[in-house]
Amino acid sequence: MELLEDKMRVWLDSAKFVKPVSGVYVLYNRNKEVIYIGESKNLEETFTKYVESEFEGNECKQKTQSYQREFTENPKERQLQLIEEFRNHMGRLPYCNTEIELETL
Repeated sequence: MELLEDKMRVWLDSAKFVKPVSGVYVLYNRNKEVIYIGESKNLEETFTKYVESEFEGNECKQKTQSYQREFTENPKERQLQLIEEFRNHMGRLPYCNTEIELETL
């Protein structure tokens, strides 16, 4: 299930070349299942941190094989919209998103 219109990109091959702009991103595992829907005020900074730290020891996000991204001025709002769309379609949150995390947004 692809959530964004952006093409699917291979994680390590292109994550290093994201622009320093605000946006949302969707991480997928090797089966092309959505595992995380995130947002950032600076995608380049966030992705660089993920690549360099290998997702900071987060075993769930370490399953990332591909991603999509979308530039937007209101990343938090768009993230919540995408999560709600996903939950309505799948009946659950993406594996790496949690209810507690959503409450803090």
